[in-house]
Amino acid sequence: MSYVGETLSNLLHQTAFFNLTWGNYVMILVAFVFLFLAIKKGFEPLLLVPIAFGMLLVNIYPDIIASPEETSNGVGGLLYYFYSLDEWSILPSLIFMGVGAMTDFGPLIANPMSFLLGAAAQFGIFGAYFMAILLGFNDKAAAAVSIIGGADGPTSIFLAGKLGQTGLMGPIAVAAYSYMALVPIIQPPIMKLFTTKEERAIKMQNLRPVSKLEKILFPIVVTSVVCILLPTTAPLVGMLMLGNLFRESGVVRQLSETASNAMMYIVVILLGTSVGATTSAEAFLNITTLKIVALGLIAFMFGTAAGVLFGKLMCKVTGGKINPLIGSAGVSAVPMAARVSQKVGAEEDPTNFLLMHAMGPNVAGVIGTAVAAGVFMAIFGI
Repeated sequence: MSYVGETLSNLLHQTAFFNLTWGNYVMILVAFVFLFLAIKKGFEPLLLVPIAFGMLLVNIYPDIIASPEETSNGVGGLLYYFYSLDEWSILPSLIFMGVGAMTDFGPLIANPMSFLLGAAAQFGIFGAYFMAILLGFNDKAAAAVSIIGGADGPTSIFLAGKLGQTGLMGPIAVAAYSYMALVPIIQPPIMKLFTTKEERAIKMQNLRPVSKLEKILFPIVVTSVVCILLPTTAPLVGMLMLGNLFRESGVVRQLSETASNAMMYIVVILLGTSVGATTSAEAFLNITTLKIVALGLIAFMFGTAAGVLFGKLMCKVTGGKINPLIGSAGVSAVPMAARVSQKVGAEEDPTNFLLMHAMGPNVAGVIGTAVAAGVFMAIFGI
C-alpha cells in the first residue's frame, strides 16, 4: 500500500497545480482574454490564437521553452527551437516574403503621395525612442521598444534580435502583435478626435490604372534604392519585394501561391506560438514589461495621430482632394489599418469607399517601418 500511496503522491505533485504561481494564473487569464478577442471578436485571429495558446502553454508548463542547458537531458523544449528561428531573424524575414506575395502595391504606385503618409506615421517610432531614453532604457533597448509604434510584429522581432535585445524580445513582440490586433479599438477615437465630420466624409477620386510593367518594376526599383541606402534592411525589404515580384511577374505562380499560403501560415504558427511562449509570469510581470507595453501604446497612438494630421495637411494643400482618414493607415498593420480607415469613413457616408486609397499609405507603412529599423541599425553600426 505504501508503494501505491507514494506513486499517487508523485503523480499528484507532478500536476501543474503544485507549481503554478499567482503570476501564472494571471497570464493564463490574459491568454483566455486574447483567445476570446480572437475567436469571438475576430481581432486578428491568425495572430492572437497562436500567441494566446503559446502564452497558455508556457504558464502551465514552463519547460516547453527551456533551453538545452536548463533541461536534464540536454534537449530544449519544443518552443525553444521555434523561438530560435525568431532570434536568428529567419521567421520575420519569411513573414515579409509572404506579405509581399499577398500585397498589391498598385494603390501606392498610383498615388505616390501615399509614401509621405506612410512616412508621417513613423513619427511615433522616433517620438517613443526619446521617451524610452527618458524612462531609463539604454539607446539600443529604446530603439527596439520604439519600433512597436509601427504596429509591425516581424520588424519588432527583427530589430530586437539585431540590436542584441533578446531579453526584451518577448514583451516587445507581444505588445506589437497585440496592438496590431487592437487597431479597430485604438485607432478610431484618435481619427475622430483630429478630423471633422466634413473631412471624414470627403470622397476621393478613383485611382488611375497601374500597368503590369509598373508593378513588375516597383519591387526591383524599391529593393535597389532602399537596400543600397540602407543595406541592413535587405532581409526585410528584400524578402518583401521578392514575394511581391513572385506575385506580379506572372511566371512563378507556384512560388507566389506557396509564399502567400502554405509557407505564410506555417511561419505564422511557429512565430505566434513561440512569441506567446516568451510570456511566462516571471519574464512578463515586471516593471520593464509594463514600460514597454505603455511606450508601445503611446508610440502607436502618436503614429496614428501623425498620419491623420499629415493627411489633414495634404487635404488643405490639395484643396480637399485627400481624406485625412487614410493617413491613419500609414502604420504597418496590413490590411487592418486600411479597413479601419474605410470603416470610419463609411460611418459618415456609407457610399464612401476609402479602402483602396488607404492601402497606399498602409503598404508604404510596411516599407517605412522596415526603413526606420534600418536607420536604427545604421546609427548603432549594426
